[in-house]
Amino acid sequence: MSKKSSAEDKLPGWAADDEAYLKRRPLAARMRPQALNQVVGHKDLLGENALLPRLIKSDQFGSLIFYGPPGCGKTSLAEVIALETKSIVVRVNAVLSGTPELREILNDARKNQAGRTLVIIDELHRFNKTQQDLLLPDVEAGVIRLIGCTTHNPGLYVIPALLSRSHLFRLDSLNVEDIVSFFEHTMHDGEKGLGALNIKVSKDILVKIAGMSSGDLRRALNILETLVLAAPALGSVTEESLNHFAKERRIRYDDGGDDHYDTASAFIKSVRGGDPDAALYWLALMLEGGEEPRFIARRLVILASEDIGLADSRALGVAVAAFQACEMIGQPECEYPLAHATLFLALSPKSNSATKAIAAAKEAVRTQVRQEVPPYLKDSHTSSAQRLGHGSEYLYSHDFPEAISGQDYLKNPLKLYQPTQSGAEVAIAERLNQWRSLKESLRRKNKKHG
Repeated sequence: MSKKSSAEDKLPGWAADDEAYLKRRPLAARMRPQALNQVVGHKDLLGENALLPRLIKSDQFGSLIFYGPPGCGKTSLAEVIALETKSIVVRVNAVLSGTPELREILNDARKNQAGRTLVIIDELHRFNKTQQDLLLPDVEAGVIRLIGCTTHNPGLYVIPALLSRSHLFRLDSLNVEDIVSFFEHTMHDGEKGLGALNIKVSKDILVKIAGMSSGDLRRALNILETLVLAAPALGSVTEESLNHFAKERRIRYDDGGDDHYDTASAFIKSVRGGDPDAALYWLALMLEGGEEPRFIARRLVILASEDIGLADSRALGVAVAAFQACEMIGQPECEYPLAHATLFLALSPKSNSATKAIAAAKEAVRTQVRQEVPPYLKDSHTSSAQRLGHGSEYLYSHDFPEAISGQDYLKNPLKLYQPTQSGAEVAIAERLNQWRSLKESLRRKNKKHG
């Protein structure tokens, strides 16, 4: 759950003197960097003139939070810092550790302030607000230095007070070139890597493995190790074995975290932007990643009115039908109506006039004096309402050409809906202008005869 060590200790697992134990560890664990210059990628963050390396070298850094997708090097970077610092190092996994252990760690740190304590917390987002609050006094007083690692957006999962007391660093997924370069180093390393096995792996296959890993170096090394160990002695990794492995792989997708929100955002913006190819790609990524189809369908229903609206009112019907299809038939067949709806909406003319109109109406309700219902528009079904004259002067719209009577339906008329020049709204705008002209004509006529 946690491990205390001095700065001289090596990374977890590397401290063992048993060579057989060392070799049994997964390749990704054996190849963990032990110095800052061995960390893969992140040149902007770890380059020669970057801030973080200078802080680490001088041992003058405060609390740090590393945020990024799986396998990008967050924990490796934290462990490298632990190796180079002069602090007492305590490692905590937020999945396994609870409040009592955290209290114990903080109490020990207060008793040993002669040697600063560095607390590395993996999966920091797993700690609830109370547990994160426990860290605050000691972080603020400098009793401990925190290095938190998280795959989830700190703005959503880390309390603001802790964020404000830490330096936040975003680590991106690794690119193919960095992963391939590390592969080549691994294939030549006979001590911790795969060099002693003498298995040949072509550059083309290394590139394909790197591409399959979605920027996750841990995953990439696991794939490479699996394929190399499955190869015949002194043989090579073949295209056939790679293709067989690829059929079984699962893409990186966190359906409850950043991937969920970020991919859904990209999907909606692609549909809104009229790019059917991008929209289908993000749709497929969500579906392959295990996203709930009804979540996708709900977003399409919202988009149909928010971004298409009256430009093509069929969009709402198509989106609702797709949602109903997801309810009725489920995976995997519901992918077809989802693709159908995605393409229809992406290729539809766009208008946000309905979105702007309801926003304008709500603003009028909030900021203006409430308008009372005119007597001629009030309900007249009860005898008491009839005695009060409710509805007596109402002009039945169908008694007039184009159902325009000339009456106002607000005491102080407002113009909230503004049609666009997109799709069906072109004709709607013309019709609305014609009705307004007809209404004005009837109003003048009634005024003249009145």
